Amino acid sequence: MTYAVAGQWPGGFQGDVRVTVTGAPVSGWTLRWTFGGGQQISQAWNGTHTQTGANVAVTNAAWNGTITPGTPVTVGFLASWTGGNPAPTAFTLNNLPCTIG
Repeated sequence: MTYAVAGQWPGGFQGDVRVTVTGAPVSGWTLRWTFGGGQQISQAWNGTHTQTGANVAVTNAAWNGTITPGTPVTVGFLASWTGGNPAPTAFTLNNLPCTIG
């Protein structure tokens, strides 16, 4: 998976998370990560997000509920930040660690 800041401005940014699987398809997925700089998501697309404090969970949308090998899913979001915008350092997909690359 990859994490990228697609654009940033004072106090806000657009983030993109791209998930690719190997092996078997993954159906009914939840992607989780923790922000380290006070970031708060205000809007997301290609998934439904919830956020409690720094902890974020994104579940699949109706149209991308299965991630098949070789066909990545991208989740995008708009968020605010205060004091800095460090990238998350760990992600899980259905509670299994993801390789960031």
